[in-house]
Amino acid sequence: MTMTMTMTMTKSASARGGTLRRRAFVVATIAGLAALPFVSPVEAQPAYPSHAITLVVPYPAGGSADVLARAIGQRLGERLHQAVVVENHAGAATAIGARDVARAAPDGYTLLLGTVSSQAINPAMNKVGYDPVADFTAIAPIGSIPFVLVANPQAHLDSVADVIARAKAKPGELSYASAGIGTSNHLAGELFASDAHIKMLHVPYKGSAPALTDVLAGHVPLMFDLQATSLAHVRAGRLKALAVTSPQRSELLPDVPTMSESGLPGYEVSAWFGVFAPAGVPKPIVEKLNAEISAIISSPEMKKRLQDLGVSADVATAPEYAAFVRREAAKWAATVKSAGLAPS
Repeated sequence: MTMTMTMTMTKSASARGGTLRRRAFVVATIAGLAALPFVSPVEAQPAYPSHAITLVVPYPAGGSADVLARAIGQRLGERLHQAVVVENHAGAATAIGARDVARAAPDGYTLLLGTVSSQAINPAMNKVGYDPVADFTAIAPIGSIPFVLVANPQAHLDSVADVIARAKAKPGELSYASAGIGTSNHLAGELFASDAHIKMLHVPYKGSAPALTDVLAGHVPLMFDLQATSLAHVRAGRLKALAVTSPQRSELLPDVPTMSESGLPGYEVSAWFGVFAPAGVPKPIVEKLNAEISAIISSPEMKKRLQDLGVSADVATAPEYAAFVRREAAKWAATVKSAGLAPS
């Protein structure tokens, strides 16, 4: 009995000693960890960018968007000291490339060369599988190309007022050409008709080139064409420029009034380009990319390169650009709906 009690007491003392030693070890470990400098998860990550960035272009290689992407990508890579790899994800009127970026990780390593088509018009026209505002982070603008309302000289339309008067006199008979249903120059005409409260006849073609050819031949009297492609014809007298769709007069067509000056205040249409990322990219990365892209766009060399392509350089902060994209998405969604072109 005495031996049993002695053994039990010995075991209890030993257990208490072990518990005390374990507690001392835990306390010492915690104290040691507390003495270490605190490193947040953000601080623990490598500085951005630590590897190559992919810039997705939702168009085939060789077009204006692709040319811009490669010019911007090269200089961005030089400034960030990392490769910027341009990838063409064409198809579904820009939806494939835009959707790929919307579904990518929001870490700043997958970017989109977005346009008015990918971020405003196509989502309004079709079920594209992404929200042009909610599913993206607007990083920075690149530039824009204004449209110009041109008329065949034999149409005897010398101003926007002439166009509106003739359309009101014969509703639905005055026609205009476009590159196809849902293209930016088609919707420029729809917006014009809506703002002017007139009805016009839309004549779609398979591309801008055949549309412009028929306007030059006099088969269709009007077209909203990109300034860059109509400029030579206007200067040669083969087309008459009635108004530009930019908020200010064009440096290339200084004698041509804006739509606002022609009696349609607030009318503005352009083919614009910008850089986007998936939604949720950390603010420091957004600000870094915006600063670098803005510096590239503001450089004399890039301004000249853009001008040669007929593009006006645009610079804005990320919040300013996000607000612009929201306005554009809302404007074209409303235009598509009023024209009866919205997806069923």
